[in-house]
Amino acid sequence: MSCFIHADLDAFYASIEQLDNPGYRNKPVIVGGLPEDRRSVVSTASYEARKFGIHSAMPIAQAYKLCPGGIFLRGRMGRYHEKSEEIMTIFADFSPDVEQLSIDEAFIDITGTGGLFGPPEEAARRLKERVRTETGLTVSTGVASNKYVAKIASGMFKPDGLFVLAPGEEEKFMRSLPAGKIWGAGEKTQELFRKHGIKTCEDIYRLSAETLASMFGSSFGTFLYRAVRGEPAENFDHGPGSHSMSSERTFQYDLYDEFVIETALFEICETIMFRLLSGNLESSTISLKIRYEDFTTEGVRETLSRPVNTLNELYRCALDLFHRKYQNGRGIRLIGAGFMNLTEKNSIHQGDLFGIENEKERRLEESILKINAKHPGAALRRGRSTLAP
Repeated sequence: MSCFIHADLDAFYASIEQLDNPGYRNKPVIVGGLPEDRRSVVSTASYEARKFGIHSAMPIAQAYKLCPGGIFLRGRMGRYHEKSEEIMTIFADFSPDVEQLSIDEAFIDITGTGGLFGPPEEAARRLKERVRTETGLTVSTGVASNKYVAKIASGMFKPDGLFVLAPGEEEKFMRSLPAGKIWGAGEKTQELFRKHGIKTCEDIYRLSAETLASMFGSSFGTFLYRAVRGEPAENFDHGPGSHSMSSERTFQYDLYDEFVIETALFEICETIMFRLLSGNLESSTISLKIRYEDFTTEGVRETLSRPVNTLNELYRCALDLFHRKYQNGRGIRLIGAGFMNLTEKNSIHQGDLFGIENEKERRLEESILKINAKHPGAALRRGRSTLAP
């Protein structure tokens, strides 16, 4: 039977800031911007800051009102990527099949690795200890026979949690949860749960697939039917054999503010662009994924006449796809972007074919990558304001 670990770094950006700056430890740290930064939003809040009600995607101005004594910082994406690469390297030592979902989480397929690392619980403990020892950070892990249940399990005892489900326990586990624990059910869905008197996963379990479809729509009704039975309920399709590279973010709260959504999209583009550069890869096809509050999901892709050369190009194209596809006024639960049909970089695409300005940007971004690799403390990054409109 298959066995997966879902590994989720705890308050990743904020934890790195506390690691690098001992004076920040055990204090509320809010990463995303300074109080005076107009329209900045929270990327990550430390667990000390979360006690004040601060969460990701919240406007910095609101976070400051909740916690004026907090430590507010602009992000250092170069440093975060460097630590992410360290951690993903550790994960790769436990399995050749590591599916990185974002900068701070991944699935590790440990099926058949018992002879090397012991039973699943022991493997997860060893993985957690290596992350702590070698990076100074903590990771929460969930172990289960499918990815969806493993992802929920990893959030049960955060931070620094470990939750293991033996094969056959998936349905019992899911039925024991409150409805609010269903990963993928956002604010609007929780409102519908309350409207229908649904408080627990057991309440959902008692409803037929047809009833759930009539209440929540065919797509989300099917998802709920499978989720509360502990079955694979989400399609994770970022595997290494797909010749693609992507990243996505699922938000704790449904997003409606387009500036906040665009900022999240920029961070996603930055993540995959630097992964593309570091892998010496190229692609002409950009994909975008949007999941709304009712769990309906839309995807769109575009193939350009030549490979994407810079973060500027990638972000502008992803932004254009977003504005073409987004249904105004609908809350967004998840957004993702990626490259498809990856190939090794071909030197024939260099130089004048891209134009002088693009070539300058490409060299700048490659320089940032090299500097961060050689001097991790530099933590350089492109800022959204530096990109062309």
